[in-house]
Formats: sequence, C-alpha cells, structure tokens
Amino acid sequence: MKLLITGICGFVGQSLARALREHIDGLELVGLDNLIRPGSELNRPTLGSLGVQFFHSDIRSASDIDALPPVDWVLDAAANASVLAGLGHPGASRQLVEHNLAGTINLLEYCRRHRAGLILLSTSRVYSIPPLSGLELNIKDKAFEPLPNQAWPSGSSPSGIAEGFSTRPPISLYGSTKLASEILALEYAAAFGLPVWINRCGVMAGAGQFGRADQGIFSFWIHSYAARRKLAYIGFDGQGHQVRDALHPADLAPVLARQIAKPSAQPESPMNFGGGTDNSMSLAQLSDWCADRFGAHNILSDPRPRPFDLPWVVMDSREAMRRWDWKPRIPLTALLEDIGRHAQQHPNWLELTSV
Repeated sequence: MKLLITGICGFVGQSLARALREHIDGLELVGLDNLIRPGSELNRPTLGSLGVQFFHSDIRSASDIDALPPVDWVLDAAANASVLAGLGHPGASRQLVEHNLAGTINLLEYCRRHRAGLILLSTSRVYSIPPLSGLELNIKDKAFEPLPNQAWPSGSSPSGIAEGFSTRPPISLYGSTKLASEILALEYAAAFGLPVWINRCGVMAGAGQFGRADQGIFSFWIHSYAARRKLAYIGFDGQGHQVRDALHPADLAPVLARQIAKPSAQPESPMNFGGGTDNSMSLAQLSDWCADRFGAHNILSDPRPRPFDLPWVVMDSREAMRRWDWKPRIPLTALLEDIGRHAQQHPNWLELTSV
C-alpha cells in the first residue's frame, strides 16, 4: 500500500509517517513539503531513514501535484494551521485560502484522477465562536471550568465540544478554510465514489514541535519558559486561565490505519479526535508545571483580547470511542515531560523553528 503524506516535514506529518510504519505492514511512503516553515529541513534525515520518497512540492501548485506518482491514499497534513492566519499583511488572507482550500482542491483532483482515498486532518476551530465565547465559566485550580448546570449549546457538555456543535460563522478565516475543505471533500466523495475520512483534531503537542505559539502552544510555552524568554498571559483576565486539550499525532495512527484498511462505502460525517478533559490544562497550570521543572520565571499579563480567541476549547471524542474504540494513549504528563526534555536538549530550538 502506497501512502502520500502532505506537509510531511512538519511535526504532525513526520510524527504520523513514523507511527504509521508501525501499524501498516509493507507501507510505502511518499511525502511532499514546500519547506517554507523554519525547522522543516530538520526532519528530512528522519524521513530518509524511513525510506520516504520525498518531493519538494507545494499543494498550492496544480502542476506540482500533477507530477506526483500515483498512490492508494493521501493523508493531508499540510495547512497554515494558525487561527490568526490571514490577518497580517495585505494578501495574507488570499495566501491562507490558497494554502488551505485551493490546496485541498488540488489534492481532491489528484485523488479523483488516481482513484485514491483521502484522509483530511481538520481542526476543532471549525466550531462557532459566539456560543463558545458565551459559555458560563468559573475558575477552579487556576483554570476556566464551565458551570455544569448551565444551558449548554447543542453539541456541548462538560465533556467538551462534540461533532453536533454549530459550525455557523464566525469561526475565523482559518476555520472557514478548513470547514470549506471538509465540505468539498465530502462532495467529491459522493460525486466520484472516493473514500474520504475527515478527522477534526484538537491541539497537537509533542517533543520536536516547531516554536510557534499560534500552532503549538504547549511546546512553545515550555521551550520559551526553559529559555527564560518573555512570556505573557494574553486576553480574558490576563491570568492564564484559558484551557486547551492536547493530543500527540502518534495517537491518531491506529485509527488512521483502520480507516485506510476499511474505507466506508458512503461518505461519513467528520469526527473529533482530541485529548479531552483528561488531557487538558490552562496556561497558568502549564506555568506551574514549568516552574517545578525549570525553576521560577516571571509571566507578564496582557488582558487585551485577540481575534478569534476562546477561553475553553476541549474536544469531546466519545463518538470516536464508539465508532473506532479509540482514545488517547499518551497522557498529558508524558507529553509535557517529553517536551521538557527536548527543551533542555535543544536550548536553541526557538531560534531554529520560529519566524
């Protein structure tokens, strides 16, 4: 079986390439990456050791995709994955759409031409911002916690945000490109009989993740803290009470292998895969962990809000448990410890992997 992984030199792409080797016998790996992210080149040696046939290609370029060899499945791990993407310089919004939507179209056309299946890695940020911003919260152990007896929006509960939660705009420019990609993928599946799986992922985290706060807050925070860089709690009460859950990409590998081995006869709705409440914490709690690990470091406070930010985002993956008997295997404590060890071993990591 031959699998193409897009964005293979990123943290998620290379992590899945390595993990899927352990779950699929005889797997042939093809990978592409445009190598524009600082740190991407650092993963090339690992991919070479895995026997990956690598292409320096860009999913925005139809001619680049046309030049790829045929495969059986495509795993799309390439995206501009920042919720703040598209808000910068003039042209940033167009670049975001080209990366995350036009790139998906090129891959779907490739899959149609070669009769390949597609696994699209999507995001928790397809869910509607206003009802998430309106959740009633209190503060417990330095973290926001939803009040259990409130009038929960449909598709949400103390267990987190489920697939039935609203995707009505606004969801951010980033979230809208991913949601549009989901819809197009399902339409191609229905129109052309292509096997398609859409997996909505929570925050990815793990050792070796690149140093960007908007794309990997757990890794960025730990590396910055260990290096005694300036850090600040931004937005809300300025005390770092905002909460996210975390998932290592390797925890996706078993279900990805099953999806590849057993494609559905009909397009199935997107499904959540996240760390859940057991693998969640606030920034303030993360700072306490860092203080125990690395010693004291002063954190600044800036309560000014940022666009599209949310106080509490935790994925409810109970449908994945029901459908695939899936749950995260790597606990948050192990994730943090791996990142902390990596930070000590690579003190210049942020210089190598951040813009």
